[in-house]
Amino acid sequence: MLKDIIEVKPLENYQLYLKFEDNKEGIIDISKIIEFIGIFTPLKDLNYFQTVKLNPEWGTIYWDNGADLDPDVLYSAITKQSLPQFSSYVYQ
Repeated sequence: MLKDIIEVKPLENYQLYLKFEDNKEGIIDISKIIEFIGIFTPLKDLNYFQTVKLNPEWGTIYWDNGADLDPDVLYSAITKQSLPQFSSYVYQ
């Protein structure tokens, strides 16, 4: 897939609006795809979660603590296209 994220907007709770370079866009609830453990622990704080940033060089989103998410997984969730390596993943 390899589609870069070109826009991110934090919404209510753990939802993010994402737009990809091919103009696919949608809203994803990050709490449905990650556990708030390890590097993702700080994201449980909604104020911190809202500080999400776009890194155009990487084509994905990140937080200052070093947490980031694979843009292919996010693209797959937004477009409802399965990734072969994540075939057991269930989309909400």
